[in-house]
Amino acid sequence: GDARVRGQTGVVSERRGSYPFIDFRLLNNTTLSGEIGTKKKVKRLLSFQRYFHASRLLRGIVPQASLYLLDEDYLGQARHMLSKVGMWDFDIFLFDRLTNGNSLVTLLCHLFNVHGLIHHFQLDMVTLHRFFVMVQEDYHSQNPYHNAVHAADVTQAMHCYLREPKLANFLTPSDIMLGLLAAAAHDVDHPGVNQPFLIKTKHHLASLYQNVSVLENHHWRSTIGMLRESRLLAHLPKEVTQDIEQQLGSLILATDINRQNEFLIRLKSHLDNQDLRLEDAQDRHFMLQIALKCADICNPCRVWDLSKQWSERVCEEFYRQGDLEQKFELEISPLCNQQKDTVPSIQIGFMTYIVEPLFERWAQFTGNTPLSENMLNHLRRNKAKWRSLLHKQHSSSRSNDHSGQVTGSQEQTLNEEETP
Repeated sequence: GDARVRGQTGVVSERRGSYPFIDFRLLNNTTLSGEIGTKKKVKRLLSFQRYFHASRLLRGIVPQASLYLLDEDYLGQARHMLSKVGMWDFDIFLFDRLTNGNSLVTLLCHLFNVHGLIHHFQLDMVTLHRFFVMVQEDYHSQNPYHNAVHAADVTQAMHCYLREPKLANFLTPSDIMLGLLAAAAHDVDHPGVNQPFLIKTKHHLASLYQNVSVLENHHWRSTIGMLRESRLLAHLPKEVTQDIEQQLGSLILATDINRQNEFLIRLKSHLDNQDLRLEDAQDRHFMLQIALKCADICNPCRVWDLSKQWSERVCEEFYRQGDLEQKFELEISPLCNQQKDTVPSIQIGFMTYIVEPLFERWAQFTGNTPLSENMLNHLRRNKAKWRSLLHKQHSSSRSNDHSGQVTGSQEQTLNEEETP
């Protein structure tokens, strides 16, 4: 159900459960009663998770959400993985299975302990765990990409970046806590559709935030709502909690992809002028923003098996939006047309125009550390792999246009390009 938390500032922070908040009544005056059109996929999107939880409860099955109810073998494997949480090849999908879908909560508890944040801020462990559970449950598990596993993946990447010597030597406990919290909550309550979709369907969030960083503002406000509701920081001075809330907002809002050039230009200027002073809190905060932006889009810099899974998941989410747009006779958004926008072509464009420019500058900032070099190497190899798959698709399409036959020369070319 819906709940609202009104804070001291008078701003209403929205809190929702784990269901999508797409208001279909706004689309062609269609209501939720009865069947929505003929496509079952749209109906399942709304009803599956609700039915799933209800049916389990009606049968007397209590969801086993706690990590501590797992088999000891799984717990042992999860603990072993946590000992290597700073490794770039960390498999968040495996970790999520080992923790019974509690990867975000388990990871955050571990990292807050490792970084000494629990002791430094005198945090109550029960309250902290409850807050992490609130964050995890406010992600929509039915989203192929924007779910709690993505949040855990971004948080693990952020942990790696916070350990980079150029940054780590200057970070305060507040910086580290803000970085981890922003990473964990940066996409909370994501509806699985993008900002243009919310704007053109006249969604209430688009109106609330005047069509500017709509989702990012909602993620931030939802996070503040949960922080206040949990009373995790209630023992800290009011000015400290207000500062934390504002800085969390600044970090989460930096993940708006529409602001990419703004941050890149500023980062390039700092690096070219060599005027970053990380003793200065303002410069440290800016680099935390850059670190979070890197963590948010680091999938193409992971090992191929992990990177490919993320690529397929994000494109599946795009295609679902395209299906909705087609269903309600709206113009299909860029990258959301499954008939025209292939996974390889989407990924190549994303890597070329968004990921490469950012990570090349990040490597320049870190001083080309082993992690930065490793990420750039993965990025280049993965891009070559997608290029080869795209070429294979084009060749297959051409061969189908010519009575389905593949010539010997085409086959040789495909085989040569299969290995990046």
